Amino acid sequence: MRMTMYTDFSLRVLIYLGAKEKDKLSTIQAISDAYGISKNHLMKVTHELGKLGYIDTVRGRGGGIRLAMEPEAINIGQVVRHTEDDFHLVECFDCQTNSCAITSVCGLRAALRLALNAYLQVLDGYTLADFLHQKHKLADLLFIDAQDV
Repeated sequence: MRMTMYTDFSLRVLIYLGAKEKDKLSTIQAISDAYGISKNHLMKVTHELGKLGYIDTVRGRGGGIRLAMEPEAINIGQVVRHTEDDFHLVECFDCQTNSCAITSVCGLRAALRLALNAYLQVLDGYTLADFLHQKHKLADLLFIDAQDV
């Protein structure tokens, strides 16, 4: 299973915001610079994370983004489910487009579905807080001002 860049960037944004003090705002530009990710990509990601309720966006001069909930409440498995648009690991996962001749006798589909469920179940066991134990080191690596941690 490979995550899309969209999900990867979503998780990175959440980690960045989680590394900062709760009410400190961040800019998309700062996150873009820290990770070397396109600002345009991050604008799409942060818009979606805001719609999903993971982050708050503050418009206007001095605005920015911040976590909308405690890191302990942000389940990684749920974030992945919300940001991945396609869990069809193979053609036969999609009944509408499946044209595989061996679907009716093939056991691969069931095995891959079990693997996908196990993958998501492992991620369900983690929250954002699990990845923030070294906030000061994260802050150094992400160029976050020490007073904002």
